[in-house]
Amino acid sequence: MGIHGSYQRPLVSVIIVNFNGGELLTQCVQSILSSNIPLEVFVSDNGSADGSVALLRHRLGADTRLSIIENNRNLGFSRANNLAAKWACGEYILYLNPDCILKRDTLTRMLAEMVTYPEAGMAGPLIRNTDGSEQAGCRRAVPTPWRTLVRVLHLNRLFPNYPRFRTFLLNQAPLPAEPVYMEAISGAFMLVRRQAYNQVGPLDEGYFLHCDDLDWCMRFRQAGWKILFVPDVEVVHYKGTCSKDRPIQVLWHKHRGMVRFYRKFFRHQYPLPLMVLVVSAVWVRFVLLATHSILPRRKETEGETPAVPFKSEMLHPVSPSHNPHQSDIRTSDKPLRTIPQSTRLEPAHYVGESQSKPPH
Repeated sequence: MGIHGSYQRPLVSVIIVNFNGGELLTQCVQSILSSNIPLEVFVSDNGSADGSVALLRHRLGADTRLSIIENNRNLGFSRANNLAAKWACGEYILYLNPDCILKRDTLTRMLAEMVTYPEAGMAGPLIRNTDGSEQAGCRRAVPTPWRTLVRVLHLNRLFPNYPRFRTFLLNQAPLPAEPVYMEAISGAFMLVRRQAYNQVGPLDEGYFLHCDDLDWCMRFRQAGWKILFVPDVEVVHYKGTCSKDRPIQVLWHKHRGMVRFYRKFFRHQYPLPLMVLVVSAVWVRFVLLATHSILPRRKETEGETPAVPFKSEMLHPVSPSHNPHQSDIRTSDKPLRTIPQSTRLEPAHYVGESQSKPPH
């Protein structure tokens, strides 16, 4: 099946989890809406307090392809994605970070590769940093306990010519000339085929932040699907925009996620002493990185005046009757989007977190 034609539903459902993404959130959504394919966009907001959602409503609220899910608290990356996925109607689902900027033809070109490679259940592009360099984790091997130990102890530097001691990150390797299969891609941009999603299931909500993408890549491959890396499609990722103000919490969840990942997939494949060594090395690394991140921040923040965030209530006052603990899909005074099929969202209508999945 080609990527063009007549569809009764969006071809792509784009899901963005936001947590204090600032103005980049609006720029990200704008770049998506400029695409020339039928799509819908869901922004699942985890209780942002920086006015990013209000700014998004103010600038793009009139576009009916956009829906905003207000979770009113930080549910974690996986859970917030899964809530939005219940409403997704597209043949493909794009999981996108709010600090990624797409080109007008990014989705069209990625979809063309998914058609060319029907065995691919998930695909990712070449992700670049703002300086033009390839982002670490853009293409990678699965970080098995052994590969992680090699990276933590820098054994790849001590034995650079031995394949046994290669790291799982591949961003220093030459780029392939055409799309290739990888063990894992970055969670910043994951284009997922609906058929594969239905077979594999949603993201594992046991991961709060980080490593859920690795978990998903493992499960896709275990189910017989392949992970496609497309090197000639590029996306810029302003990495860390949503986490720059809480580095310790991010480090904690990242290392906790790695431990969960190892135990889930490798505890029966590796001897117990090695697993204990790897888990210990993970937590030692967390302590070292956390200590390193605290000291510079203390120096930088001395004498600083706290910045005043953009106030969302300046644009959209919160109704006194609104339940702050309810997770909902909310429209502003202008409908952001009408859900297709039999379920319709009217202005000021809320769909709770426990709402059953709409029919497809």
